Amino acid sequence: MSDTRNAGFDDFLDAVEAGEPYYLEGPEGDGSLPPRRIDPATGSDELTEQPLPETGTIVTYTQTHVASPDFADDAPFVVAVVEFGPVRITGQVRDVDADDVEVGQSVGIAVGRSETTDERLVVFEPAE
Repeated sequence: MSDTRNAGFDDFLDAVEAGEPYYLEGPEGDGSLPPRRIDPATGSDELTEQPLPETGTIVTYTQTHVASPDFADDAPFVVAVVEFGPVRITGQVRDVDADDVEVGQSVGIAVGRSETTDERLVVFEPAE
């Protein structure tokens, strides 16, 4: 496990763990995730924290059987891209059988740990 802190990303994970996930909204309403400092659509540095919707929708996913060394002990696992309002977030799908993951499925966001490195990572769990 690394002791190095990635300020923007780790702040985001801290907020998710505290039950207060957020995204950064640009002046035109587009969304980004930390550690973004500049809105890619406008070039503005005026980003405001907005609450992330409680649930998101899986837009695509894949099952990984042969993982990179940092995730070797986690395999097999499902990685999904989930749309939460104006942002899309990538993470591992947990607490559901891989064969039961579907595009359009509603999930919530949480923080889990890699079985390989014990590092924190974004995970999605079925919405209740």
